Amino acid sequence: MRAALVTAYGQPPELGRRDVPAGAVRVTAAPIVPLDLLCATGTSYFGPPPLPYVPGVQGVGVLDARRVFFTTSAGMAPGDGSLAEHAVAEDVIPLPDGVPDELVAALGLSAIAAWLALTWRARLRPGERVLVLGAGGAVGQVAVQAALSLGASAVVAASRRETHRKIAAERGATATVDLSDQDGLTERMREAAGGPADVVIDPVGGDTATAALLALAEQGRFVHLGASGGPTATFSSAALRSGSHSILGYTNNAVTAAQKAEALGAVLERRCIVTYETVGLDAVADAWTRTGAAPDGRLVVVP
Repeated sequence: MRAALVTAYGQPPELGRRDVPAGAVRVTAAPIVPLDLLCATGTSYFGPPPLPYVPGVQGVGVLDARRVFFTTSAGMAPGDGSLAEHAVAEDVIPLPDGVPDELVAALGLSAIAAWLALTWRARLRPGERVLVLGAGGAVGQVAVQAALSLGASAVVAASRRETHRKIAAERGATATVDLSDQDGLTERMREAAGGPADVVIDPVGGDTATAALLALAEQGRFVHLGASGGPTATFSSAALRSGSHSILGYTNNAVTAAQKAEALGAVLERRCIVTYETVGLDAVADAWTRTGAAPDGRLVVVP
């Protein structure tokens, strides 16, 4: 079968061939996500994966005549992933009819993370205000839509890029905030939300996270699930304690298969969407490079 092969750390995969594994899913769509790129650098906290290997931590395909969403541990443990014509699956979630494979692939684990960050970690309640950082990305787009569907009274979408803020507004955000200007950022976040935010969804980190914590209401919940804007953030002890705030970490690796299935089902039931573009497997190297440059939509490989 044809497959994308990482043969050198930190380099885009190249098109190659692998034997078809026994009991494999026939892949119909697989996204390239930041975790794939991180694992392929050989510097992630999972350690360097043995080379060569097929990247891709998730995908959509057909298994035993059923359409399924599936995950793999490619890059995090020895073994191949979803960026191939066939792949060995770990968790498998049957899919309903009527949802395009490419859209499900684009939603995938990002949608699961957004939903569970709001419902499981933040325990969002109807009428609360939500601030979504990095709102133009897949996690952010779904977080905006999910928060609204859960009854949030205000959902503020914050991003550095104007195109991403426009995307978030199209997804229903009640207001947007420009993160490229750090001056008075906390005040602008509060003003956009109509008051302090009860919940912050943070896939960004860095100085933006520092400003967002200060925008929290008393007993606000700050859910951190990514560091695209920086690996560390500084929080004021006084602000944290005086507001009785909660800082909560999130990773899909701590979520059960049942939680993933329930979360993906909830997102699909609410007809959440994200911006995406499809490419062929022969264009995987270019798509990999474009993903590293943070495109306006997720790139989904269709073998």
